[in-house]
Amino acid sequence: MHLDVVDLKSFYYRTRLGRGAQASLQFALRQMWPDLTGQSLVGFGFAAPFLRPFLKDAERVLSFMPAQQGVMAWPAGQPNHCALVEETHWPAQAGAFDRIIVAHGLETCERPTALLEEIWRVLSPGGRVIFVVPNRTGAWAQRDVTPFGYGRPYSFGQLDAQLRTHRFEPEGHRAALFLPPSHKRSMLRLQNTAERLGRKMKADRIAGALLVEAIKEVHALPRGRRAEARRPRLLGGLAAPAPAPTPLPSRRHRCD
Repeated sequence: MHLDVVDLKSFYYRTRLGRGAQASLQFALRQMWPDLTGQSLVGFGFAAPFLRPFLKDAERVLSFMPAQQGVMAWPAGQPNHCALVEETHWPAQAGAFDRIIVAHGLETCERPTALLEEIWRVLSPGGRVIFVVPNRTGAWAQRDVTPFGYGRPYSFGQLDAQLRTHRFEPEGHRAALFLPPSHKRSMLRLQNTAERLGRKMKADRIAGALLVEAIKEVHALPRGRRAEARRPRLLGGLAAPAPAPTPLPSRRHRCD
């Protein structure tokens, strides 16, 4: 079940905890995609808070928000880049986007299989997508004071397996939000320090959010068929014709 856009907007833009989470996730995403010059990018779910750093270099940046959640105008003070969409039917042609960021979209979707199929459809061949999801072993997934306390939390292994099933190949993994979620000032002062230490120590198990980058597989084969595909079958399984035997030279008898 998707959260309401009003609650998501309030958390990320009106609370210190949310603004700190926004900055941490922006940093992690920018580390994974440092330059999107000439690329088209779309965010799905509530990805708008993390898209702003890409406005300056990407060729096109859009934000799709599911109808169950609601939509807001974004970015503030600029022409609107947001649209309200059906979560499994996006208003885009096949292969329309080079990059996609999914945040607060997969874990709350009622039909994740259909959503992943739609993401695969609109992503260009060889295009890349980053999923931002709650970490099942982190403190943020255990409390409902943030948006990461709702929906299905994941581990890296669980998300990787789900993506491979839907023709994506995971290639990059990062974590963020290493400090337990709290609105207390004493804890908020430690946000930046906790992020630096968490990244340095690779403390993924205690992180609040996991980020997985995956590439679209265009010619992926169903599991169990890969070995078979390497052995071509001719005419429904008939063996390939063998070359005709070379005739022996004929013997000529001399007649006296």
